[in-house]
Amino acid sequence: MRTIGLVTVARSDYGIYMPILRRIQADPELSLHLIVSGMHLSPEFGLTVRVIESDGFPIGERVEMLLSSDSPEGIAKSIGMGTIGFAQAFGRFRPDILIVLGDRFEMYAAAVAALPFRIPVAHIHGGEITLGAIDDALRHSMTKLSHLHFVSNVEYARRVKQMGEEPWRVIISGAPSLDNLKSIKLLTIKEIEDNHKICLTPPPLLVTYHPVTLENEQTELQMNEFLAALTDAALPVVFTLPNADTNSRIIFRMIREYVRTHAFSYLVENFGSQGYFSLMAHCVAMVGNSSSGLIEAPSFALPVVNVGTRQRGRVRSANVIDVNYDHAEILAGIRRAVQPGFRETLRQLKNPYGSGQASEIIIERIKTVPLDDRLLIKQFCDFET
Repeated sequence: MRTIGLVTVARSDYGIYMPILRRIQADPELSLHLIVSGMHLSPEFGLTVRVIESDGFPIGERVEMLLSSDSPEGIAKSIGMGTIGFAQAFGRFRPDILIVLGDRFEMYAAAVAALPFRIPVAHIHGGEITLGAIDDALRHSMTKLSHLHFVSNVEYARRVKQMGEEPWRVIISGAPSLDNLKSIKLLTIKEIEDNHKICLTPPPLLVTYHPVTLENEQTELQMNEFLAALTDAALPVVFTLPNADTNSRIIFRMIREYVRTHAFSYLVENFGSQGYFSLMAHCVAMVGNSSSGLIEAPSFALPVVNVGTRQRGRVRSANVIDVNYDHAEILAGIRRAVQPGFRETLRQLKNPYGSGQASEIIIERIKTVPLDDRLLIKQFCDFET
């Protein structure tokens, strides 16, 4: 039996992982070793480890690493604490393969710690670009620390190969989160309202805004412009929480104050995958700077107003309206997004991040790849121009 270690650090990656987790759990030839860390273990971020427990996935390790600080020093120290914590976890138990996802600094700590243990690392969502965030450097660093690369489309596969990775290591799987759309039963408007004590009539804007970590000194200014545009749009708003990044507490504070002072505005700390996808199906548009606006929203033909630089560089569909941080530009983007005519143009939209077979592709390769020196000892493959 092959033991698959899988690192989850936040509600966002946990939802993406769900189809993979289910396939591992259902396969008699595989054993799951789930390592939970980061925001999952923080009361400040909803202690979402309880969701994992209620879903029935056994937790192999809990790695505490987040300091109660959102300063650059606090984030850097958290990376160091995470590296120590994951090293201790791997010292206790070494999985046959370790799965990591994306670009979070908590994930990076796990990949770094795995290196001296000679644990093969499988990285999901490599090759992507997010120019406004430190995540960009972390993601590419994780590519060089990893041995298998499950990328979401052809462009990202090319970019991973350009970083010197051997072509046989790069597999175009699509985005695993899209597999959820085949298995998750979407909730009705009433079910969402009852579950989260919010009102969805008329349909609201779904707002997810994360810190732009390479512009962290401008966080308050950017949020003032952003919230002013939401006010002038005069539409109901449902906020989700930002990630644990530099100056995230400024965003927390400003969102909570906005909800306190504006009618028909709500903050939901944790929708879960079912609730979040269901709201995407029912909201009038999405506004903010979340990757979900580019990766999952096209499957709902959902208009998205993408604010600022955080997602700059990622492949996007025609549902995305890119705007700067200026209040008037954000407002114009929202007004365009909520026009029925704009949504009508998205009827035949094709999602560039795949069609929902990613987990099958990923698990088949992880089950069958030989765990030998060819996998562990990487050769640099020069890029031919």
